[in-house]
Amino acid sequence: MTFCAPTFPCKLIGVHRWTAPSNASPRPCLRPHIRCAAQTPHRRSANYQPSSWSDEYIQSLRNDTKVEEDNATRMGKLTEDVKQLIYMKKGIEDQLQLIDHLQQLGVAYHFKEDIKDALWTIYRSMEEVNMLLKDNLHATALMFRLLREHGFAVSEGVFYRFMDDKGNLKASLRHQTEGLVSLYEASHLAKEGEHVLEEATNFTTKQLKSLMEGSLEPHLREHVAHALELPLNWRMPRLQTRWFIEASQREAKMNPLLLELAKLDFNRVQNIHQRELREVSRWWSNLGLAQRLPFSRDRLVENYFWTVGLAFEPQFARCREAQTKANCLITTIDDVYDVYGTMDELELFTDAVDRWDVNAMGKLPEYMKICFLALFNTTNDTAYNVMKEKGLDIIPHLKKAWADVCKAHMVEARWYHQGYT
Repeated sequence: MTFCAPTFPCKLIGVHRWTAPSNASPRPCLRPHIRCAAQTPHRRSANYQPSSWSDEYIQSLRNDTKVEEDNATRMGKLTEDVKQLIYMKKGIEDQLQLIDHLQQLGVAYHFKEDIKDALWTIYRSMEEVNMLLKDNLHATALMFRLLREHGFAVSEGVFYRFMDDKGNLKASLRHQTEGLVSLYEASHLAKEGEHVLEEATNFTTKQLKSLMEGSLEPHLREHVAHALELPLNWRMPRLQTRWFIEASQREAKMNPLLLELAKLDFNRVQNIHQRELREVSRWWSNLGLAQRLPFSRDRLVENYFWTVGLAFEPQFARCREAQTKANCLITTIDDVYDVYGTMDELELFTDAVDRWDVNAMGKLPEYMKICFLALFNTTNDTAYNVMKEKGLDIIPHLKKAWADVCKAHMVEARWYHQGYT
């Protein structure tokens, strides 16, 4: 769909309008240097498709309150049972596997302090733990990944015992499928200059691809294919959780308590996200920016999903709300710069945002006034909520952030208009 700019009556600068008689032939322009002051500039269009989700549909997403209450009671009992599992006396590998399952099932946030305590215990006795694990590649790699994910200063040296005299990973590891997957995942947490982990990435990728060509058990094949597609720490947690719950249902070794808790929690969190989506959809619909600036992308739902990828946990609702609003405005402003605005207009808009002054709106064209005011009011509203709830004045930081965004877009706009690549 192509959106055209509105047209306005032509007003010549310094001359009166001339109207030709109805029977007159076309009159040649005698003053070609005189420009139409309200002449519509050439506007580009990105032909964006309309949103797939209407506000009416989003508002129709409702949850059964009675079911939610029943599930909350059951979840409370399951959470206590699982907490006991973390502290039960068991082998290091079992404890590490439990923590990993809690993370991948998306319920680790319920046990944040318990997991931290368990990992601290392991970290404080690393020498003893390494002796216990000996040649257990799977457990060693799992321990390394979990400790590093949680900020512990664990060295790649834990993998030295799996290397031969030439400094290469031992050939005997080639058929340890579970261990190779764990090492593959751990290797993607390498820091610059960690050559053992770099070697591990290459080694495990090659060996796992080779194993995929052979005969693997179905559940192992599924996990290997999934890992090779994208390592864990590059994935969006909620999508990984959805996949892992499905995969775990097909494995007899998965603790049924964990699986039940994960399913109940996933549905509970999704209900929370749906409620939040209804709220921000009402805001976006009332703002009316998508209707007033039809050349821009109307992508409220996608922008909300973006925030779920950043922080899905229920306690970060305020973060998701503020970030969704910012994402919607960023998307709109991006289209103002990349698609619709002229260079003169963009200079004025950039200056207005940099000054953060509503009085600067007077020089802006109508569509930019609406955009600027939406940005100004939404940002100040977010800052007000933070001030009210946290006692922090974040306006100076937000002003600078938005000015930086617009200045960066301005650089890109100049590049485009100058044909610079």
